[in-house]
Amino acid sequence: MALYSEKMQAYQSLIEESLPKYLPATDTPWATTARAMAYACEGGGKRLRPVLMMAFADLCGGDAKSVLPFACALEMIHSSSLVHDDLPCMDNSPLRRGKPSVHVEFGEDMALLAGDSLLNRAYEVMLDPASAPEIPVDARLRAAFVIAQATGIDGMMGGQTMDLESEHKRIDAETLETLQRGKTAALLRAACAAGAILAGADDARVAAASDYGETLGLCFQIVDDLLDVTATAEQLGKPVGLDAGHDKATYVTLLGLTAAREMADRREQEAQRALDAFGEAAEELRRLTEQLLSRTC
Repeated sequence: MALYSEKMQAYQSLIEESLPKYLPATDTPWATTARAMAYACEGGGKRLRPVLMMAFADLCGGDAKSVLPFACALEMIHSSSLVHDDLPCMDNSPLRRGKPSVHVEFGEDMALLAGDSLLNRAYEVMLDPASAPEIPVDARLRAAFVIAQATGIDGMMGGQTMDLESEHKRIDAETLETLQRGKTAALLRAACAAGAILAGADDARVAAASDYGETLGLCFQIVDDLLDVTATAEQLGKPVGLDAGHDKATYVTLLGLTAAREMADRREQEAQRALDAFGEAAEELRRLTEQLLSRTC
């Protein structure tokens, strides 16, 4: 069964078509970094974060297409994090999405610049007055702030810090949960909340969207940890067993396969309950939640 509904597949296609338009030209003196940025964003896998942003914009009564600049910016941030995550000083992964990592293809120096440039480009796009002009300025600024906060030291980067500092150490489940709320869940939370904000949703719906995104992110990470020990490199498009190789704590190493799977099931139910605030209109998101839990790549 396909991961996305027909509507969400259309969102994914729009993101694929639109993302290159927001990236820098490659006929400049800094073309190498620009090409590395484009390479990092190609073959983009699920595009889950921008798809969720568009889905929540639609769910909250907005025009999903109007949030495309923000959706593409969010994908740049995610791609930036992957470029940095693969670097030799981090996970030292030679593959990403079934092809050589950016540092393998362009060198470590250009990969570092490409990751930094993608992050900065995202904020250029979100803060450009010409981006999403039909959406009120205060909503655009609030959405950009939510994304910035989720990306920074109190979110994704803080989680990455904990991840690196936890290598070769014994940590408890509570610490791992805090780590993954930052490293993985924060950007998914921001994707859902920002989509609702850009659509003009009230605070209750923004909070429900945020809760859903965070819980889904934690569930997504547990499944990732399960796949790291049960899937093949061909299925995932990247090496498997990297966490074990770096002696990192995961939900599987702390809980075991069976208990980790049971926790993923509980998280999935929590995410489903967060969607109750949106009634029957959230049915496509409910199906997506189920599909993400049972994914094999």
